[in-house]
Amino acid sequence: MAEEEFNEEEIEEKEEEELPFAKAEVVRLMKQNLDSDKMIRERVKVEMNKFLGDILKQVCEQLNEYPYTTIEYEMLKESTYPYTNIKRINQEKERILLHLNAIKADCDALAMDVQKTLKLKDVVDEDKFTPLSMSKQEDDDEEVEE
Repeated sequence: MAEEEFNEEEIEEKEEEELPFAKAEVVRLMKQNLDSDKMIRERVKVEMNKFLGDILKQVCEQLNEYPYTTIEYEMLKESTYPYTNIKRINQEKERILLHLNAIKADCDALAMDVQKTLKLKDVVDEDKFTPLSMSKQEDDDEEVEE
């Protein structure tokens, strides 16, 4: 039993060494922002730490794209924009999708109007769209047969 506990502690110490941030600080911040009745499993603590490390790497990769040797605040602000404004970005996405759906509905309504009102001949509507060049050729074929 004591050997199992020793192995678990050893594994936890190795995981902590691999984590990008001090685990206690990440847990403190999580508890600060969660309801007081929430309990955090060990795996969640570790994965949150890794997640934050991944975000840091992505921001640094974007900062590396700047040709300058000194990183300025404006560069950091631009690099962190997707993470700090995710709510606004999602709202804008929803607004654009709603607008596109409205445009699509308008196009469908116009297409139906065109099919109903703008006919070349008084004939029963066909389900298929026949290009103008094909219908002219059919008319010519009928004249030749007569």
